[in-house]
Formats: sequence, C-alpha cells, structure tokens
Amino acid sequence: MNKKKAKLIFKHNYFEIIEEGDYVLCAISGKEIQLQNLNYWNVEFQEAYFSPIEVNERFKKLNEK
Repeated sequence: MNKKKAKLIFKHNYFEIIEEGDYVLCAISGKEIQLQNLNYWNVEFQEAYFSPIEVNERFKKLNEK
C-alpha cells in the first residue's frame, strides 16, 4: 500500500484537508503522524507535532530568542 502525505490547514479545534493523504510529518522530529492520530498542532506556524514532547521542544526554541 502506498502512503501519501496529506496537506492540511490547521485551525484552532480542527484541521481542513486540502490534499487527501494518510499522514503528515512532525515539524520537530520528522516522524510520520497518521491523520487519525494527529492531536497536536500550532495554528500560527501551521505545524504538526507527533506528541507533547515535540510541542514542548518547539516552545523551548521559541523562548530562546
């Protein structure tokens, strides 16, 4: 089975699928996130995160500046 990367627009409580696919990539780790498992994202940066660990890493980097 071929997996295809989806294109999404992240909203505050949901996401819109712009291009159908099976997964998106985590902005921090590069891990594949199946759409049914996608729970963490940032609306402002339009980024998906694999878990709270990656979310925390992103915010640490933002606070360093």
